[in-house]
Amino acid sequence: METNLQLNDKVSMPALGFGVFQTPPEVTVASVETALEVGYRLIDTAAAYGNEREVGEAIRRSGLDRDEVFIETKVWISDYGYDQTLHAFDKSAGKLGVEQIDLLLLHQALPTAFDRTQEAYRALEKLLADGKVRAIGVSNFMPDHLETLMERASVVPAVNQIEVHPYFAQPELQKANATRGVLTQAWSPIGGITSYRGTGAGSTFDDPVITAIAEAHGTTAAQVMIRWHLQEGRSAIPKSVNPDRIAANFDVFDFELTAEQTAAIDGLDTGVRGGPEPEDVTLEAFGRDIPEA
Repeated sequence: METNLQLNDKVSMPALGFGVFQTPPEVTVASVETALEVGYRLIDTAAAYGNEREVGEAIRRSGLDRDEVFIETKVWISDYGYDQTLHAFDKSAGKLGVEQIDLLLLHQALPTAFDRTQEAYRALEKLLADGKVRAIGVSNFMPDHLETLMERASVVPAVNQIEVHPYFAQPELQKANATRGVLTQAWSPIGGITSYRGTGAGSTFDDPVITAIAEAHGTTAAQVMIRWHLQEGRSAIPKSVNPDRIAANFDVFDFELTAEQTAAIDGLDTGVRGGPEPEDVTLEAFGRDIPEA
């Protein structure tokens, strides 16, 4: 099975990455260093996470060449607009300590001010044309957001990073992505959000279907869920601050789920979102200043 995925602009990206959402800055360096030692080569962060600087520090400490690590980050809604988004790149690149970012995403669709979103995306296209980023994309965009974006955009997003786990799979959105040649990347891929932000369906880690499959393969529930994403052609970015779990979550390339097992996991979808509704993300409710580099 391929450990890398080719994006629609021919850039190669590791299928399995390491996320740092809600990882406090003071533990981010150690967590990312551990991930890189284990073998992860895609690190996903965001301006809004407040830990880009620590991600950059961990990559430098790893001793790996810059071109060995695929760095992905996101522009926050407060920095949308053409000039503001160009400057958002400078802020993120400065904190990360790099000249080029591998994949830069718009973090939310911001539907109540979508003209600003479109101007932000125009800035991403400029950064791509100038070689400051290798690929561009979006996050949490629904099918209608993608459609409206493409009315003015000339570059199809390479990636749409969305909430996908066994309890919330968004099949229609995944299909809309695929139709346009946009890769689906799963955030909260092992359903961590079901553990700490109760969706009413319980936690994916305790699901009897998933735990039975894990038992059959001698793996963890998390490993089964990550393998499910990879076999269905998605990128996944699990997060952890526990060194043993960081390592276990990467150890998913020596077993294979059967067609029946992947179908059984597909059948767990509840349609209940754990994260915020994309339509509810407004500047008034979610705007915050992103500090300078």
